[in-house]
Amino acid sequence: MPEMNRPLSPHASVYKWQVSNTLSILHRATGVFMSLGALALVAWIVSAGLGESAYTDVLGLLQSWLGMLVLFGLSAAFFYHLGNGIRHLFWDAGLGLDKDVARKSGWVTFIAAVAVTVLFWLGVMS
Repeated sequence: MPEMNRPLSPHASVYKWQVSNTLSILHRATGVFMSLGALALVAWIVSAGLGESAYTDVLGLLQSWLGMLVLFGLSAAFFYHLGNGIRHLFWDAGLGLDKDVARKSGWVTFIAAVAVTVLFWLGVMS
């Protein structure tokens, strides 16, 4: 095969890191995390069908400090992923694609997800 002198794809080090990069990665990561978290939901539902002992064991695990931390993370992932998904729906409609609007809507989405997560857990714990 003859050697061609074509440019290679730019490496990640060529680009300046921006908020949009982080938000995109975070959107994908929250989707994966929620998919894995669905296993906890399945375990909880299956344990209910297996009897009181199994249900009590799974519930005890979910109510431990580690279980509560995972549930908190899952709720934060859900609210961020939901907000960013709505943001993407606006983009699909051709709205908010301007660089400044996209950056601001990303920050609004992130801050709203944090606020809604905190409010949700304040409601759960009261």
